[in-house]
Amino acid sequence: MSKVDLHIHSTASDGRYSPQEIVRKAVGLGLEVIALADHDSVDGIVPALEEARRLNQLQFIPAVEMSTDVPSGEVHVLGYFIDYTSKELAAALDRFRYSREGRAQGMITRLAELGIHISWERVREIAGSGTVARPHIAQAMLEKGYISSIKEAFDKYIARDGPAYVEREKMTPVEVVKLILRNRGIAVMAHPFFVPEPEAMIAELKAAGMAGIEAYYSNYTNEDIGTLIALAKNHGLIVTGGSDYHGLDESNETLMGGVEVPMEAVSRLIAHAEPKMLKLAYLK
Repeated sequence: MSKVDLHIHSTASDGRYSPQEIVRKAVGLGLEVIALADHDSVDGIVPALEEARRLNQLQFIPAVEMSTDVPSGEVHVLGYFIDYTSKELAAALDRFRYSREGRAQGMITRLAELGIHISWERVREIAGSGTVARPHIAQAMLEKGYISSIKEAFDKYIARDGPAYVEREKMTPVEVVKLILRNRGIAVMAHPFFVPEPEAMIAELKAAGMAGIEAYYSNYTNEDIGTLIALAKNHGLIVTGGSDYHGLDESNETLMGGVEVPMEAVSRLIAHAEPKMLKLAYLK
């Protein structure tokens, strides 16, 4: 079990557990450093910070994971030590949130055309106070017996090339890196092997100000990790890592702390942060 997990999701986006529950679970697992990086949302940071301060047993790093669009798919960019109080950031995330809701309603319509009938009301209820996302649609499908797992929903219906997929508003990867930098964050490319030509994208985003890449990640082999560490070294980037934990399908997904991330990754991330960034975080 790792002592570090820098990629975790909560009910503020598409995770199963509340921000406070994430902190408590992390403490129970013996984690020493975590980052909450919800999809296109910073709503979970304050409650997680408050719980981390109350328990005083781990270091908490505020973060966000932003979805961007490229012709061949999506690039996700993590923003560590992000200024979660920024009005500019809030406005950008609000646009993404409204776009996600419209996309979800479009997917429900397409699923109905395929004979899969779920309601927007139930999807919204599953999402709770968080941003509506595809896993919430998958959960509604699972409840009604149309699929046997969350993964099946993506594989057969709602992945990017699936018959019920609907696009939404996004920014480009470079635009998101610059947004993160303007809001005092450290930009890191999430799960680089999700991109067809990762090195070209890494070089482009490094030129825009990106500081690191996620090398330690769920299901990455030692060879994958070695390749990414070498790429990071070649481009003068730091490396981070995490489980990408959602808690939605724990029999099939990597659990919190389930990816071995060295403490050095945290040290280099913190060393890269300026004092004005650190004051927004809770460092025990």
